[in-house]
Amino acid sequence: MKNTDPNNFREKLDTIMSQDIALCYQCGKCSAGCPVRDFTETPPNRVGRFVQLGFYEKAISSPSIWLCAGCQTCSTRCPQGFDMARFMDALRELAIEYGIKPPDPDGMAFHRSFLNQIKNFGRSYEIGFLLEYKLKTRHFFQDLDLAPVTLIKGKLGLLPPKVKGKKSIRKIFAEAEGGKA
Repeated sequence: MKNTDPNNFREKLDTIMSQDIALCYQCGKCSAGCPVRDFTETPPNRVGRFVQLGFYEKAISSPSIWLCAGCQTCSTRCPQGFDMARFMDALRELAIEYGIKPPDPDGMAFHRSFLNQIKNFGRSYEIGFLLEYKLKTRHFFQDLDLAPVTLIKGKLGLLPPKVKGKKSIRKIFAEAEGGKA
């Protein structure tokens, strides 16, 4: 990590996630229920253990933080009430701050495209997300064979969702990005 002292990292992490990683006692229930666990080398509880032991760079360099779907399965399974999904979000935020790029360059495009949809529409707008992601990665024909099936089955809405409180969501993004709301 560049320009980072361990104490500063831990303070930032604690501030972002507003919870104590010491709550995690490594029972592994979060990892056992994680839907992307089979695609990661490091299960969520082990990433938490890295932080508990002060291996911060190892934690924010883990590909697992970029694969986290944010589905909250881990958080709901935790007997201690530790929000592992929020923890993974905080690690991604710090990884970006410290200039650590995801191991898969498309991961950042995925992350940004998803957040832009939330920012603009108040929730995920799948077709908007796909267009933005495809433009950023230039994988125009990847998964193209799935498009007709998903459209026929109504899995992709053609229009953006109608969500109340879009202004509030934009305000949250503006504040998080350091701008005025």
